[in-house]
Amino acid sequence: MRDVVRAVVAGVAPDELPVVDGLCRFDDATVVRRLGGSGERREPLGFGAGEIVLLVTPVVWPVLNELGQRLVTRTADAAEQRAGTVLRRLFRRRQAPVEVPPLTREQMAEVRQLVVTASEKRRLSRRRAEEIADAVVAELALAETSEPHAPPAVGGSDDDRG
Repeated sequence: MRDVVRAVVAGVAPDELPVVDGLCRFDDATVVRRLGGSGERREPLGFGAGEIVLLVTPVVWPVLNELGQRLVTRTADAAEQRAGTVLRRLFRRRQAPVEVPPLTREQMAEVRQLVVTASEKRRLSRRRAEEIADAVVAELALAETSEPHAPPAVGGSDDDRG
């Protein structure tokens, strides 16, 4: 997810990249809490970037985090129904960074709408909101296609023996 956030910010608001890079040293819950709110900062980011006006990062990171959490929760709920409370406890303890699995076309549309809504809540224009949303969806689609599907073969092919 962090790679998608960084790629989107690099594409639509490159001046916010130092903030994204600084936030990467925190866990996702801390980042979302620090970026949360109506856009008026009460809590410092924690690395001296208080004078930078953030417009894109506080939209993209929380939306993708929420999406990832929802998908993990759905997976955990389905697993719990099959295996009981042991798996639920394991999922609740997990503090790994949120990862967004491959999404369906309907889920991509939902993500796009979430980003547009979050952007407009932060008083961005509809055009800018749609630009950010399109960038998020494009990065999610690219991330899905760039993941390796199988590990490379060990030992080479028969043609390499010679």
